[in-house]
Amino acid sequence: MTNEPTHRLSIRTFGASLLAALAVGLVPTAARAEAPISTAVLNTYFQNDHAEWVPTSEAERKRMSAMVDTFKSMLEKSGKYSFKPVDPAVQERITQDQKMGECAGCETRYGKEVGVDQVAWIEVQKVSELILNVNVYMTDVTTGKQVFMKSVDLRGNNDESWQHSIKFLVKRYMLNPEQYTQPGGKT
Repeated sequence: MTNEPTHRLSIRTFGASLLAALAVGLVPTAARAEAPISTAVLNTYFQNDHAEWVPTSEAERKRMSAMVDTFKSMLEKSGKYSFKPVDPAVQERITQDQKMGECAGCETRYGKEVGVDQVAWIEVQKVSELILNVNVYMTDVTTGKQVFMKSVDLRGNNDESWQHSIKFLVKRYMLNPEQYTQPGGKT
């Protein structure tokens, strides 16, 4: 009779110790699962379909830079991504290389060199002063597979329309896609 309570106590003690050990072991895994994805924006491209008649303006170059800043800022604020700067020497090689996505995997090589999990690049195509579209691409550096590709059209070539388009794309398709998906998987 005296052995029985001791036996129960040791099982309880063992069980509590086992649960504590499992809990401690799981905390680092959970923390890693929620760590932001390290990302670098490798390049931006502005395709002006009518550059010979209406050259790319300084305002458009500034809008492109502001768009990238908004893209990175929104994703970093979400806690899902962290952005790493690209070394100027690497950026110079990227600029001289073929276009990202058309360079036989050069984006993953640059991503490894920069030391990130994913790389991104943004393209804006100016069809006219009224019609433009924004394209965002992201590739996993380890697998080389594209993990995100989305395009949104915008109307009007001004600061407000450019900012609205990148905010819409990030909010709707990157940060909260489930919020915009209807039953049956339709958006």
